Amino acid sequence: MNEPWTRVEQPVGFAVPDWQPPPHPGPPRLAGSYCRIEPLEASRHSDALFQSWQSSEECKARWVYLGGCPFDDLPGCRKWLAHQAANDDPAFMAIIDAASHQATGTAAYLNIVAEHGTIELGHLSFSSRLARTPAATEALYLLMRHAFALGYRRLEWKCDALNVPSRRAAERLGFSFEGIFHQHRVVQGHNRDSAWFALLDHQWPRLVPCFRQWLAPENFDAGGRQHTALSTLTAAALQREEA
Repeated sequence: MNEPWTRVEQPVGFAVPDWQPPPHPGPPRLAGSYCRIEPLEASRHSDALFQSWQSSEECKARWVYLGGCPFDDLPGCRKWLAHQAANDDPAFMAIIDAASHQATGTAAYLNIVAEHGTIELGHLSFSSRLARTPAATEALYLLMRHAFALGYRRLEWKCDALNVPSRRAAERLGFSFEGIFHQHRVVQGHNRDSAWFALLDHQWPRLVPCFRQWLAPENFDAGGRQHTALSTLTAAALQREEA
């Protein structure tokens, strides 16, 4: 019979007393001021998503780091979305603009390991209409908040190491860079090194006020320009934690 770790002289990790695995995260229904999150449904969301994803070369370029756009036309988009919506992991969601009530992007929880309380936020595909808006940040905030509210201990963010915008986004949101997984995948005949980021449950309470302050209407001028950058707020909050 194995001896309890409390009797072993080798160093071990800190105790996690009364640990209970959190429930599956959804896909959930979440509401904010600028957007809402709802389970992905091909029949409801495919038309708006296909139109928004095909609306600009910039938007199409974002699919490069997602392995390439997996469809060429609306029927193909609808079929692909239906396949994704049927999965539990990844659990796909649609991001709905609060003003127009149209789907403007997707996100997913994936690599869900409830036993250890770890989960990843990914499969982010934002239309040009959604990218770099308060709604985009709010959508991610809602999903981050939901994961930690359920009891997950670790939220991960992974991207192609060459995807500079995604790496900057992770750091802006408060994720910490953990390293590069070299030769992690082969994507469309090309090597992919993956950059790994993570946010831990004990860090999250310090970041919540940052998101609330940034998303507040008074943080934006009449032209929609921010007064204080979210990256400034999150970096300061995490520095206070380390001090």
